[in-house]
Amino acid sequence: MSLVSNFPGVVLPKLFPVNYNSSPSRKFSRAAISIASPPIPELTRPAKESSPVISDEVVSAFWDYQLLFASQRAETAEPIALRIVDGALPSDFAPGTYYLAGPGLFSDDHGSTVHPLDGHGYLRAFRIDGTRGTAEFMARYIETEAQAEERNPDTGEWRFTRRGPFSVLKGGIMIGNTKVMKNVANTSVLQWGGRLFALWEGGDPYEIEPHGLRTIGQFDVVVDRKMFPQPIQDDGIKASFLKLAAGLVKPLLHGIFKMPAKRFLSHYKIDSKRNRLLLLACNAEDMLLPRSNFTFYELDSNFNILQCREFTIPDHLMIHDWAFTDNHYILLGNRVKLDAAGSVRAVCGLTPMISALSVNPSKPTSPIYLLPRFGDSNAINSSRDWRIPIEAPAQMWVIHIGNAFEKTSFDQNLKIEIQATACSYQWFSFQKMFGYDWESGRLDPCIMNLEQGKERLLPHLVKITLNLGPNGCNNCFINDLSEWSKPADFPVINQAFSGIESSILYASTSSGSRPALPHFPFDTVVKINSVDKSTQTWTTGRRRFIGEPIFIPRGGQGEDDGYILVVEYAVSTQRCYLVLLDSKLIGKKKAVVARLEVPRSLNFPMGFHGFWSPDSMVP
Repeated sequence: MSLVSNFPGVVLPKLFPVNYNSSPSRKFSRAAISIASPPIPELTRPAKESSPVISDEVVSAFWDYQLLFASQRAETAEPIALRIVDGALPSDFAPGTYYLAGPGLFSDDHGSTVHPLDGHGYLRAFRIDGTRGTAEFMARYIETEAQAEERNPDTGEWRFTRRGPFSVLKGGIMIGNTKVMKNVANTSVLQWGGRLFALWEGGDPYEIEPHGLRTIGQFDVVVDRKMFPQPIQDDGIKASFLKLAAGLVKPLLHGIFKMPAKRFLSHYKIDSKRNRLLLLACNAEDMLLPRSNFTFYELDSNFNILQCREFTIPDHLMIHDWAFTDNHYILLGNRVKLDAAGSVRAVCGLTPMISALSVNPSKPTSPIYLLPRFGDSNAINSSRDWRIPIEAPAQMWVIHIGNAFEKTSFDQNLKIEIQATACSYQWFSFQKMFGYDWESGRLDPCIMNLEQGKERLLPHLVKITLNLGPNGCNNCFINDLSEWSKPADFPVINQAFSGIESSILYASTSSGSRPALPHFPFDTVVKINSVDKSTQTWTTGRRRFIGEPIFIPRGGQGEDDGYILVVEYAVSTQRCYLVLLDSKLIGKKKAVVARLEVPRSLNFPMGFHGFWSPDSMVP
């Protein structure tokens, strides 16, 4: 239920009511330093005595939510010193840079707004040196092909011309607009082999110069390496028909909608044990056909492809995040189906392109595919047919994965544990993520904040346990990861333990202290020990939110020996802070080690995923 229906006497503003540096009549410096503080609009109400009385909490909650996604047009190509407003940088914090990906722009100068997932990529960089006690900040838009088309470099004026998968343009071409694949490079960021990349869900990464954040260009993993693996698949009649259909559909998708043959996912994995980068790509035609193709690439630090495996799965799946272990790639499948009526409306430009798909709750279970990483994987599970999924005994839409690992049990069977966040099919909607309403151009916080009794439909931390024997899966269990029962997302670990056994996980969650925003945006970091089920939390101040936490190792051997970096969004004062927490002290009074203030002129909207790059990784 939206705020409009809850409070019919209130006239709500359009989506993203605030733009920093938004006047199209001015020229914008690429190293802009000064921006006038934007006025905060007021809710307007018709002059009727019968108008409902709305509490200050509901009004402030609505505007706080809008301000979390306020556009920021300014960039700074030169480092700006950050003021330390609390604590001090510890001397044992080794020099490095925290890169944070996310959207920066949600509305243009001609009446169009876009979904947060379609916002142009705005890369933030926090350079921290604990030995010197200094911190600096930079932020620049990633100069994608879409950005070059939609932004006037002379005036700074924006005109959206590409739809993107989740949006409908109001001030641009709607009917017949085939510019759907809008690679905005806004989802995640990666440093590997001394090179920096910004990634998006469905296209090639963009390479970025690490020190000045200058965009170098797209990095084509597949074509540059000329490696096209033969898919491992079923050769039955149905598979042959789908292969023929794929051959017909693929050139149409590329020719009309400019979809690349291979679409890289924004989530990657790093195998620290083998020093490998793991990437996953799917095929363009997977959106339309009742099958899925997944190609896994493993690269060394010189970007040589060490191995490449493609699997054809006879199921229509949507994958955002995935996992790996010593012997397996793991896909927790979210079942989808083609929506015929939605497809027609989407192709005509009347609805977002993503409305061509809908969730498929036809089965009460969730498919888990264990794909052999090396040959036939290990001896314990070598006889199992990977084409047949393990059906987890609950229907869940998996969003993010913190870690997965395998170990041999006392009876010599293989045990695999997966730590993830998952929500209900009943709640998940492609078109309503973040509460976006493409018809009205508004953000509705009620979508992310269900009424009491329905909060279990929202994303939660879960543990999935698989027990595998010589003849297949003996059993599969789904449990809460801990006793922390509140909605949560963005699970992260000490990356040195990625793919191997770990017990400590951090995530973003909510304290539930705000009646009008009880579940999202998040305001709390929770630290969970999956072995003893214990939890500790740190919560930011009132009317402040957080994004994804990230773990920075301190140098010791302990799994939780390090720091947590997390951005704090003080929306009521239009400020951003980078908060440094001692991971061992979360839950105690002295958890905050330092708080760094970003200049108000460079206050930025909520980011998505980040990456910590120690100076030793950059040549």
